[in-house]
Amino acid sequence: MRIHSDRDPIVAIATASGRGGVGIIRLSGNDEFIRDFIAQFWGQDEHLKPRYAHYRKFRDGNGGILDEGLALYFPGPRSYTGESVLELQAHGGPVMLRMLLQTVLQLGQSRGLRLAEPGEFTKRAFLNGRLDLSQAEAVADLIDATSEGAARAASRSLNGDFSNFIHKVGDQVVELRALIEAILDFPEEEIDFIQSTHARERLEKITRDFNELMHLSQQGSILREGVTVVLVGSPNVGKSSLMNCLSGSDIAIVTDVAGTTRDKLENLININGVTLRLVDTAGVRDTEDKVEAIGIERTLQAVEDADIVLHLIDATHENSDEEGLKTLEKVMLRVAKGVPVVTVMNKCDLNPLKEENQGVLSISAKTGLGIDLLKNKLLELVGWENKPESTFLARERHLEALNRAFEHLTLANQFVSYEEPPLDLLAEELRLCNDELGVIVGETTPDDLLGMIFSRFCIGK
Repeated sequence: MRIHSDRDPIVAIATASGRGGVGIIRLSGNDEFIRDFIAQFWGQDEHLKPRYAHYRKFRDGNGGILDEGLALYFPGPRSYTGESVLELQAHGGPVMLRMLLQTVLQLGQSRGLRLAEPGEFTKRAFLNGRLDLSQAEAVADLIDATSEGAARAASRSLNGDFSNFIHKVGDQVVELRALIEAILDFPEEEIDFIQSTHARERLEKITRDFNELMHLSQQGSILREGVTVVLVGSPNVGKSSLMNCLSGSDIAIVTDVAGTTRDKLENLININGVTLRLVDTAGVRDTEDKVEAIGIERTLQAVEDADIVLHLIDATHENSDEEGLKTLEKVMLRVAKGVPVVTVMNKCDLNPLKEENQGVLSISAKTGLGIDLLKNKLLELVGWENKPESTFLARERHLEALNRAFEHLTLANQFVSYEEPPLDLLAEELRLCNDELGVIVGETTPDDLLGMIFSRFCIGK
């Protein structure tokens, strides 16, 4: 079995599966391969002017016409991948594209042409220095964006805003570390390190910039990942009605019969640019019904994955507090540490006296009473600030690397506060801090992590 190489010429369908007006076959390889393929596909006298659209017929291996469309040639390194790229734009029928792809593979097989792996075009763009790793990830995030805010933030990351901020902080760390190591290289010189390098002032500036970087990254993570909100409560407290109210449509079945919802039901909504994944669940109660018991267990499993839990109680039930406490006890056994659990009193339009219940949000899913306050509360709980114009998209791995970097920066601040700072330890913590920043942009990223990141891309991108 032939082992794949990053230098193999590759090909894939670059447009989404299904029917469409246009479908694109993309090839990438060294310039000699692409020019030879052009000559083989259309004849030895064929030459495509770089970055111009040429109208051409696409033929199969026997010379029969498969389709006609546009051909575009991008010589490397001024291409998406940094290699030479050829794009064939045909009609977007899936059968036609498969036939054209098969023809292309047959023609290039003797020269090692193979199908691209998921994300391999973008991986080559990274390996060839066209994009850093955070920009490469932003390509997938832009494609997968579920809101306008997420798309704009991904675009800013793709344009380098996130990377530039990382480098801005990293350059300051490297500069201070270089000063420290210069002093370590000449221990015989009597130099007041703190005074000569303004180390405390430099670290204060680095820490301020780092805090801003972390804040913007956390905001970007909210945009990218969205927020999972799980609705829990006893049967018939109005979970499904609230689901429909927040969704703006009749997603869930609503009846007066307790236990209508037997399984979890999910829907995506958007509040101020933030995507919320609402999960309506089965009512939690003691039951002998096997089907209902399965639904209740799935409810509790959903609670384990929640970012926010909304615990609904019924304002019209005299014993709602008692029922709510029983439900809440079961929920709290499964909710993850640090996840906010908010009690919401529904149906307050039917019992206005319950509206002033302290510490409880009062709403009516039927009339819309208190719904705007509830939406604002949800955004407040995840720490969202409605300033998307300064946000760039960040992934969980970015936040983890930033947290590790901040731990090293914190230790550096501790060392520099000593009357006689341990310069070797201080320099080492700054080095480790910068290494973690390098993980984000791909400067110090192991190959197995790269493989995992790009394997999650779609084929053809």
